[in-house]
Amino acid sequence: MTMTSDVTHRFVETNGIRMHVAEAGPTQGPLVVLCHGFPESWYSWRHQLVALGRAGFHAVAPDQRGYGQTTAPEAIDQYTLLHLVGDLVGLLDALGAPTAAVVGHDWGAPVAWHAALLRPDRFRKVAGLSVPFRPRTPTRPTSAMPQTAEAVFYQLYFQEPGVAEADLEADPRASIRKILYWASGEARDPRGGEVQASDLGMVPRSGGLIASRPEPGALPAWLTEADLGFYAGEFARTGFRGGLNWYRNIDRNWTLLAPWAGATVSVPALYVAGDRDLVLAFRGMDQLLPALPKLVPQLTKTVILPGCGHWTQQERPDEVNAALLEFLA
Repeated sequence: MTMTSDVTHRFVETNGIRMHVAEAGPTQGPLVVLCHGFPESWYSWRHQLVALGRAGFHAVAPDQRGYGQTTAPEAIDQYTLLHLVGDLVGLLDALGAPTAAVVGHDWGAPVAWHAALLRPDRFRKVAGLSVPFRPRTPTRPTSAMPQTAEAVFYQLYFQEPGVAEADLEADPRASIRKILYWASGEARDPRGGEVQASDLGMVPRSGGLIASRPEPGALPAWLTEADLGFYAGEFARTGFRGGLNWYRNIDRNWTLLAPWAGATVSVPALYVAGDRDLVLAFRGMDQLLPALPKLVPQLTKTVILPGCGHWTQQERPDEVNAALLEFLA
């Protein structure tokens, strides 16, 4: 049972924004920064904050730029990976920590991987959940994303400002419920007539993302109505624009990261994913995963969790906590 009473909250100033952080454990303990994904929150790390804190680490999970109670800048170009990594460097400075381990899930994983890539002096260990380190490609990322006459890859659907906002904000609770369910291990259970990743990642050109997904039945065991209510309340208040703006910088990130083309992640690393994670079925992943030890030479372990979908640390908190504690020891 997760005791969220073990978690405290504060605000820090970093990189020109005011960042809300949740934290657990002794403030003098080794710092571990936990970076959430889309459409999520510090709350996605509720199980890890407590476990890491009780093990003696100072675990800190921010609402990242554009999310929750953290500043959401107006301009789209204020959400690049360089901003997001800069926010973490400023967070370490605000906490008075010379170094930290960094852990990221979903969109938080590229933030974590790039924190380790760009500032190995500050981020001495890195763990990626769901999304492995992806090296800079020769071509602009959106140009390689799948699209057909009928449908587009969801990351392309997210590009046009206002379109996905209107879709997701019409009923934030229903949107979160569908996204969390349809990317979970339960939804991709082969015994239940598996939903193909190609379908999951594609959005019909008519109808939008949320309407195209059936209403799930019961919530999966790892997600309570109270959990759902927390996420829904956050996005009902903030809207989805901040998180969507991360996607709108995918090509800009590619341009900005040209100096690091071919660079490898040099610090000790861990990769954890579910075998039912739709990310593992994305275009190019079959080549990327076998190459990961070359791209991340100090990759100490890859953990693939059977039956687990996309929401790694929420679906399998005990296994993820054990893997993190072993890695961080």
